[in-house]
Amino acid sequence: MKAVTSLVPKTKVRARQENGYVNGNGHIHSLSSLRLTSYEETVERVKKKLNKRPSIPADLPKGEWTEQALRVLSERYLLKDENGQVIETPEEMCWRVAWEMASSEVLWGKTRREVEEYARQYYLMLANHWFLPNSPTLMNAGVGNMLQYSACFVLPVEDSMEGIFDSLKYQAIIHKSGGGTGFAFSRLRPRGAFVHGSQGVASGPVSFMRIFDAATNEIKQGGKRRGANMGILRVDHPDVLEFIHCKEEGGVTNFNISVAVTDKFWEAYENDGEYELFAPQTGEVVGKLRARDVFEQICEGAWRTGDPGMVFIDRINEGTANPVPSIGPIESTNPCGEQPLYPYDSCNLGSIFLTYFVKDEEGRKVVDWDKLREVTHLATRFLDSVIEMNPYPIPQIRQTSLAIRRIGLGVGGWADMLIELGVPYDSEDALSLGEQVMRVIQEEAVRETQQLARERGSFPLWPASIYKDEAPRRNSTVTTIAPTGTISIIAGSSSGVEPLFAVAYQHIVRDKHLDRRLVFVNPYFEKVARERGFYTEELMQGVGQHGTVREIEEIPSDARAVFGTAHEISPEWHIRHQAVFQKYTENAVSKTINLRNEATVEDIKKAYLLAWETGCKGITVFRDGSKGEQVLNLGTADPTKKQPEATVAPRPLKVSGATYRMRTPVGSAFITVNEDENRQPLEVFLNVGKAGSDVTGMAEALGRLISTSLRFRGNLSARERVEAIARQLSGIGGSRSIGYGPDRVRSVPDAIAKALALHLNLKLNGNGVHVEEREEKQEVEATAEVVVNDPPQEENAAFDLCPSCGATALAFEEGCAKCYECGYSEC
Repeated sequence: MKAVTSLVPKTKVRARQENGYVNGNGHIHSLSSLRLTSYEETVERVKKKLNKRPSIPADLPKGEWTEQALRVLSERYLLKDENGQVIETPEEMCWRVAWEMASSEVLWGKTRREVEEYARQYYLMLANHWFLPNSPTLMNAGVGNMLQYSACFVLPVEDSMEGIFDSLKYQAIIHKSGGGTGFAFSRLRPRGAFVHGSQGVASGPVSFMRIFDAATNEIKQGGKRRGANMGILRVDHPDVLEFIHCKEEGGVTNFNISVAVTDKFWEAYENDGEYELFAPQTGEVVGKLRARDVFEQICEGAWRTGDPGMVFIDRINEGTANPVPSIGPIESTNPCGEQPLYPYDSCNLGSIFLTYFVKDEEGRKVVDWDKLREVTHLATRFLDSVIEMNPYPIPQIRQTSLAIRRIGLGVGGWADMLIELGVPYDSEDALSLGEQVMRVIQEEAVRETQQLARERGSFPLWPASIYKDEAPRRNSTVTTIAPTGTISIIAGSSSGVEPLFAVAYQHIVRDKHLDRRLVFVNPYFEKVARERGFYTEELMQGVGQHGTVREIEEIPSDARAVFGTAHEISPEWHIRHQAVFQKYTENAVSKTINLRNEATVEDIKKAYLLAWETGCKGITVFRDGSKGEQVLNLGTADPTKKQPEATVAPRPLKVSGATYRMRTPVGSAFITVNEDENRQPLEVFLNVGKAGSDVTGMAEALGRLISTSLRFRGNLSARERVEAIARQLSGIGGSRSIGYGPDRVRSVPDAIAKALALHLNLKLNGNGVHVEEREEKQEVEATAEVVVNDPPQEENAAFDLCPSCGATALAFEEGCAKCYECGYSEC
């Protein structure tokens, strides 16, 4: 198949797509000519044969649910009455979804008894967490609320005002119904291009991205979560450099962005040469760029903000993710990048949780291959029924989805399986097993889709597909490794094909009503610790404080190796795992390549090149702290302009001061107070939590504000300003506090007040009313580190604060942030 190496002009694509539906020679007429049953007709046929859904059979077993799973389910998935009270159990949810999918069987002649048998099998699959569909299916299937069951869609963005705002309208409809959206902005003419209709000039793709981004801010998905977007621009678009840096400038906060990189770009990169830029409206060459310079800027952007990622667009179009090339090319993916989609295409996803596919055999742990094959067949059938029963949000999406019947069966719980088998994630054995697992799923899913074609018919565009000379298939694609963010919590499982993010984390609540510290330790670690005899309460507390175990010497070395976490495992192993799963995945693989904060731009270059060399279809990296730095570096002031000397004092070349280490309700705070040559307070620096977290950003902002106020010229001395600041901050409380009596710290601002008072030998009354000078002065050495309260504990260092529940349990993985405590997800 010929690679798509330059943007095809819109007029050519339209001519090709409107040339007709599939005839005897395999040529395609327009998709609108497909004669498909409407959703309303489908529902009516099913109801006529089955009537109402029966109650859950009494003999079906109940599921086992973790505390976190029950919380997530009750908050977001289980049905509620008009007063917001939960009126559904987790088992009833499973039965609701199972019956909805099983009921589709009547459309192909199955009896009610056969439907009941399929519903029972689906129920067991869901309640036992062997397989779960994507969140919208669990939330909406069988409810009758007309909210769709698919997770994500791709919408076209045509180069006209009407086309752009049609897509904006469709985005709003999709986000309202609980889905995410992907866009390729590559068809929009570049900034400054002439517009004949208005006799003006174009503002370019990035300006319109900001409009889509603003609309996302105002819409909450299905009343459950904020919308997520993917924005993609081809590397040969004239505005590619502006696109690469668009997230650094703000205004594009609800997008993941990726550059669609072509084979010609890589050829130019390897030869240290230039590649051509094309005007999207004409296809003409309008410029050239040096490939290595562009690659450098992509990697620098990813180092700063985590964006852009890279999508290897020609590789996608040459492969199985583009099953009907004549309705392509594929230009974009869903928000997390694992699902390349045509315009108006949808992803109907689900995951097998490998956590539950390990069994004991002759005294050792092995993979339960028979069970894996059986569940693969059943899950493939389930996902095909999702397509049939889905109330798609707009007609174009229904038309495309039923024409190609794309599904994506993937996996979760990969880290759990490796731990059960005693295999370190960063090992050749893990790679070998991963390839074997995904090969079995791929092969069995293909067998099932071929069986479904015999029962239900092949997908309508099969005669024009890349499979037209093979056995007919019901689905144009069958496998995708999707993010399992929230459903992994429901399943009590690790996420996707990621390593563990942390072995443990803590949830701390301390206020006047409650003093509680909950340590959530990975159940497999606790099991291994007890079985091997190194379990102690002290060890568990230490694990809870650190979150990782590879540096805890009391733990045997082989156990430490097995329980490696995302930031302890080198990027190379992350990418190699993505590559082995990609080998047997028809669509793509969602995988975040985690790097430590100290990683360099060169490290990101190596990661991107390795992803290309190993056969991945795209790559997303996340350097710890990079998301936060984007926000922290924003500002309205022009950095090239000097502040007026009359109002702001210049910073001396050399300053001295002291650092105070204090415990706060959100972790250890390091508060530095620097002085000028006259021993007057000059600036305050505040560091709390892990780099890039929200609490770190707020703390740094508070330090900057204090420092700026100290350097303004005026009637008050710097010392008097510090006293006023300490007075205002003292006694500020939050949701919890730490310590008792005079050492009680109510919040980060309260901790700052105490540090300032200690530095200036002041006495606070604890209520923020007044500041008194201490009777006995204490001399503070210029470079001393002063420890206040008890020795600090690095609590939840790997996690950020959740904006939904407030727990320190928010992790960034699989291209998205999710909370391990309440299930909140940004995608």
